[in-house]
Amino acid sequence: MTVVDRGSMAAAARALNVSPSAVAQQLHALERELGTPLIVRVGRTVRMTEQGGRILGQARELLRNAAELRNTAHDDAISGNLRLGACTTPLSGMLPDILARLIGKSPAINVHIQSASSAQLYAAVEAGELDAAFVLEAPYPIPKTCEWCMLREEALIMLAPRHLAHRDPHDLLRTEPLIRYDRHQWGGRSAEDYLRKVGITPRERFELNALNAIAVMVDRGLGVALVPDWAPPWPAGLSLARIALPTPVVGRRIGIVWSRATVHTRLVNLLLAESEAATADATNGQNGDSAA
Repeated sequence: MTVVDRGSMAAAARALNVSPSAVAQQLHALERELGTPLIVRVGRTVRMTEQGGRILGQARELLRNAAELRNTAHDDAISGNLRLGACTTPLSGMLPDILARLIGKSPAINVHIQSASSAQLYAAVEAGELDAAFVLEAPYPIPKTCEWCMLREEALIMLAPRHLAHRDPHDLLRTEPLIRYDRHQWGGRSAEDYLRKVGITPRERFELNALNAIAVMVDRGLGVALVPDWAPPWPAGLSLARIALPTPVVGRRIGIVWSRATVHTRLVNLLLAESEAATADATNGQNGDSAA
């Protein structure tokens, strides 16, 4: 499976920390045992044969079941391999604290993390390629094979250079260049909906799907932005005004989606518990800072 996933025997060998010849020997032994070729070379890469494609899904399931058996055998200490996904903002803003809590209580857990867009991660969870993922709330009903738990709701705010902090946000949208949060991505749809609702057609200058980069561009005086009030860390050393809108609007919701069919139910449940606890701690800390 590693050969297929990595695209070549050399890449698989690096991932497994063995020699390419050892990978080739194990593959040839498996092919002899099964009595059929599983991969063929295409230049420097490899691809599965039809026979290999037939057994790949079952092989992945066997490995997942084996990991779950190890968890059961070591019932007093939760262990195993957890396959997680995370889109960009929770990957740096939420996940490190959650993982610190998770590994602090269950150090025998191994975590593989895949970064991608929310849409891609939903598909990976549904396909059984990931156990769970930290994603934006989907703009459509999720499949019945998956479940969702919201962790954080972020208000839509105006970002402007500090010297414009006294200005009305609608006036800023009408008069200043807009650095738009990509309207074609889930996270940018709320800003697009808000602009339509208030009847403002901004003077657009840039459009991108990178919140930290948007903040830096606003700091450099390139325009203003309408974005969700995302969780720290933010880029250091910026002089920005975070201006509330006249009527509070939800910018986006972030949470966890997981597969009901995962064999790592215990690990996912532990992840959920630590995620909710870490989110509650972060919220209480922010409320304390606001009160101070």
